[in-house]
Amino acid sequence: MDDRTGVPDSYDPLAALGRQLAMRGLTVTRMLYVADATGVSLTITCRPRAEDGGRLWLFTEEGEPIGEADGEHLDDAALHVLGRLARHAERARETAW
Repeated sequence: MDDRTGVPDSYDPLAALGRQLAMRGLTVTRMLYVADATGVSLTITCRPRAEDGGRLWLFTEEGEPIGEADGEHLDDAALHVLGRLARHAERARETAW
């Protein structure tokens, strides 16, 4: 299997993150796009991070680093995504009033 950078690898960090988020009740499609039940969504990418010696990292659509894309940091990445979705949903509720 190839990871999202085209480098042969048996570990696909986006697929693993997608499974973690799906287990928490989020809709995950294309392993880059996650949405909660209200439709609040976030796109996640995976690419090498120059500041970390080219190791694979997960990033938000704005380019904010979430964390290293390995099994040891997967729970932290999932929690970051869940928190970010919650903040987006809260802002959407605030602006709806």
